[in-house]
Amino acid sequence: MKGSSALPLVALTLLCICGLATGEDDAEFFMDFLQTLLVGTPEELYDGPLGKYNVNEDAKAALTELKSCIDGLQPMHKAQLVELLVQVLGNADAA
Repeated sequence: MKGSSALPLVALTLLCICGLATGEDDAEFFMDFLQTLLVGTPEELYDGPLGKYNVNEDAKAALTELKSCIDGLQPMHKAQLVELLVQVLGNADAA
């Protein structure tokens, strides 16, 4: 699948651009971003985690494509990603 190979690249690019690799607030942002990406809409991304950022049209197009790839996953695979996110959030709360 063409889209599935772009998924990690887009996610990594977003991490680099936003500088999300450090700090507790950044970790919280990243988890909110991932949760919204998995179960929300692109509009919820812009109103929620990305609300304080000026997201240009090219980035919006990339996010829409990324969301489309995620939405195109088989339900079992998407459920596993959500389960992983819940597990990571649980570990973050325990820390």
